[in-house]
Amino acid sequence: MTAGAGDRSGSDPGDHRRPRWVYGEGTEPDARFSLANERTALAWVRTGVGLVAGGVALTSFSTFANLPGLVDVVAAVACLVGGGCAIYALVSWRRNERALRRREPLPAPGGLPVLVTAVILLAVLIAGYAAAAGLGESAVLP
Repeated sequence: MTAGAGDRSGSDPGDHRRPRWVYGEGTEPDARFSLANERTALAWVRTGVGLVAGGVALTSFSTFANLPGLVDVVAAVACLVGGGCAIYALVSWRRNERALRRREPLPAPGGLPVLVTAVILLAVLIAGYAAAAGLGESAVLP
């Protein structure tokens, strides 16, 4: 008998999927729900990679353009938030997959408010920097 055929419980000795703390519980959910959960996790990872790439781009740009350290701070925050998105993707995927396998309601998403807050913070920092830089240049111009 193949894994997943016949008895669909997570305790099937032929089921060698990892991590066991996810796949060792409950019963096999509908594949569509598991795949949707995986796509959501991958979207969070993609968001994290984008933020890290943006942080690296900001740092590189600030080095070439001789910009002040505030840009490096914004870049560091973007990189940290990007890493946090990747961690959240794994934690959220695990919680949701276990809930699906246990036939429980899905837990409430906790990462979205954090990401929105971080993006707003980055936007305010960059807007503040741009406004301060613009005011500084206008004071020098005749």
